[in-house]
Amino acid sequence: MSKLPRLTVIGTGYLGATHAICMAVMGYEVLGVDVDTTKIEKLGAGEVPFFEPGLPEMLAKALDSGRLRFTTSFAEAAEFGDVHFICVGTPQRKDSEAADMTYVDASVTALAQNLRRKALVVGKSTVPVGTAARLTELVRRTAPAGDQVELAWNPEFLREGFAVEDTMKPDRLVFGVGSEWAEQRLRSAFQPVLAQGVPVKVTDLQTAELVKVAANSFLATKISYINAMAEVCEATGADVTDLAEALAYDDRIGGKFLRPGLGFGGGCLPKDIRAFAHRAEELGVGQAVGFLREIDGINRRRRARTVDLVLELTSGEVTGKRVAALGAAFKPNSDDIRDAPALDVAATLHRMGAIVTVFDPAANDNARKAHPELQYGTSALDAAMDADVVVLLTEWTEFREIDPEMMGQVVTSRKIIDGRHALDPASWRAAGWEYRALGRP
Repeated sequence: MSKLPRLTVIGTGYLGATHAICMAVMGYEVLGVDVDTTKIEKLGAGEVPFFEPGLPEMLAKALDSGRLRFTTSFAEAAEFGDVHFICVGTPQRKDSEAADMTYVDASVTALAQNLRRKALVVGKSTVPVGTAARLTELVRRTAPAGDQVELAWNPEFLREGFAVEDTMKPDRLVFGVGSEWAEQRLRSAFQPVLAQGVPVKVTDLQTAELVKVAANSFLATKISYINAMAEVCEATGADVTDLAEALAYDDRIGGKFLRPGLGFGGGCLPKDIRAFAHRAEELGVGQAVGFLREIDGINRRRRARTVDLVLELTSGEVTGKRVAALGAAFKPNSDDIRDAPALDVAATLHRMGAIVTVFDPAANDNARKAHPELQYGTSALDAAMDADVVVLLTEWTEFREIDPEMMGQVVTSRKIIDGRHALDPASWRAAGWEYRALGRP
């Protein structure tokens, strides 16, 4: 094996911390960089500051190897690294649907000011197309090494809950490069991954920038499509679950992401499709992705429709009713509550006068910080104590495995809304529950 380049990872949030840890385990010398001193101290002490299965064990292994360190110094990072990965967040701007590039621009500028030798800066953050070209000019204008610094783009495709697996053996790698040297540097920075036969697509910078938002837009479209069909099913008395299963037999359609329910959330899909539509309008091709506005609208309506189901089960009035909200994270195996449909539903019901008790196996603490007005249980049964309605909002395995009879003994009324189509309706109805789900009769 040829000598591996030394890597820096700028930004130690979900993406950056995972990338830094896994690359160190795979044999690279890695320096994680962040302006958040608390985050750096936690990681250096072996503590992952968010929930991700398998990552704490990988962090311990990486630190024990001596190949992983953390710092707040961009000067140290520039001196240390041969390949610098930019992994900071691009949240939605507060004043528009555009991506907020503050953190990307700040981190690239801080790094570039210290780059005094030939190096490759690699963007992994999800950005508006055209960002790489703009940052190339910024780096060459700012870095003492000038034109010796090149920029590449390597979008990430991590699934929360499967981030370690997706980093160690992704389904593909995309290299957006402007030179043969940049491609070879990237190949050397992913040598153990490529050795497993992982396919790599080499392309230009702008195509690489588009891959992530195009992929997320497609997934969002597929999810919202089946949820749009759920709306039709509700109007006709059809069953969207049976409809989805029938569609899945068609190889051209497939069953993945064809699961009806409460819709998508998290820190990627919602803000990415909005930023993509915004950027397309800036480029004069807004009509081409205009459907993404409707996708976003369908997704938001699922939350409102779930609240409607609660109203239906409480005879149109939730004031004073006890509601057990099972789930707060936007998906299972995560503590991420960004744009979480579950919390949106819980908070809406609270504003309408319901007494809402939330329980999530991983996200209770994050939810409590964001929504201190809600009550929180220590378990699913604790949250359901004396409940008039139970609402399943995040499809954790432990919620799927709840004994309907056991839960029936703690509630005031056996009424449940399955917001994720995660439960077996027959077993709940057999236990005397009134079972409702979006798009099912």
